Amino acid sequence: MVQHAAGGRRLRVGILFGGRSGEHEVSLMSARSVFRAIDRQRFEPVPIGITRSGQWILPHDAEALLGAGRGVEPADGDPLAVVPGPGGRRLLVLAAGGAGRWLEPLDVVFPVLHGTYGEDGTVQGLLELLDVPYVGAGVMASAVGMDKAVMKELFRARGLPVVPFVVVTATRWRREPAAVIEGIEGTLGYPCFTKPANLGSSVAIRKCRDRRQLADGLEEALAYDRKAVVERGVDARELEISVLGNDEPMASLPGEIRPRAEFYTYEAKYTEGGAELIVPAPVPPRVVEAMQRLAIAAFQAVDAAGMARVDFFLERATGRLLVNEINTIPGFTAYSMYPRLWEAAGLPYRDLITRLIELALERHGERARLRTTYGDGGGGDAQGGGDGAGTGSDGQG
Repeated sequence: MVQHAAGGRRLRVGILFGGRSGEHEVSLMSARSVFRAIDRQRFEPVPIGITRSGQWILPHDAEALLGAGRGVEPADGDPLAVVPGPGGRRLLVLAAGGAGRWLEPLDVVFPVLHGTYGEDGTVQGLLELLDVPYVGAGVMASAVGMDKAVMKELFRARGLPVVPFVVVTATRWRREPAAVIEGIEGTLGYPCFTKPANLGSSVAIRKCRDRRQLADGLEEALAYDRKAVVERGVDARELEISVLGNDEPMASLPGEIRPRAEFYTYEAKYTEGGAELIVPAPVPPRVVEAMQRLAIAAFQAVDAAGMARVDFFLERATGRLLVNEINTIPGFTAYSMYPRLWEAAGLPYRDLITRLIELALERHGERARLRTTYGDGGGGDAQGGGDGAGTGSDGQG
């Protein structure tokens, strides 16, 4: 159970949104839902926007900003300086002339940052330095989950079934494009899909049926990242499972995505009516059990924590399950699969937010008990003091 902070006050929850990512607008959609639904009797939400250039701000009117449908801009609030140090959890609100005032410390942070500079371990590392509990995976799991090339290699090494794929770097593409095309044709054939290795929400994904489309797809993917992943096209149903927990995670029933477009595009994901979401998915019990087992295995393979959504392909011709990817900060919009699957399992959206905060505090408390010094007698100090909300650094990175 979430405990109140000292004096019975509500726990201050920093909601991080925006960011330096192609998924900036998606982050605002998710943050809006979290900001509106969080239990105000237990928590005091503190919205913290990050501009496209990386500036942190404390929005003056978060509700208006999150509902405006535009990106975060410096004019939306006071600039913040993130200051690690003794006590942690500190943000300095900057004013004209270099003066500043300390913001009251945060008890926990809920990053709702999709894509690069938010879901990839960078913000998680900063929060580690701030010594503040945070929702979701730690540094390593976030980085591995973000990089589809590394993720798929890890899944394959752990014996998880994945779609055949090829990784192409921008350097190699510029140096020998013809050889890259020929290699992909020989290994994967057509149709195939191109995507940036480090991006999500179906941004810059293309289905390629010939050489020209493949070249265009690689150009677009490599405009967003230095690596592109090319996957063999499969005729399959798209299924997803939500995972919740830390060291002993649980998996939901699966949901199914039936996009109205040819595949699950950015527009299909974030436009009402762009795709049909079926909860629970109509699949046999044996498939459900296999998916749940694989979802937890994928979660544990990257050492994830808190939450993740694991996406699958179920081949129509063979009935074979393939693990597509893991998302360590899945979408939290009103149309998102992750919260819908838990809602179907009896965990409403507001309670899901509370549970994720509980898991963040739990992990932080576990890490706080670890020794950080080595000496005679085994009397090493723990990180932080371990109060009711959990103090000390954490994250599984």
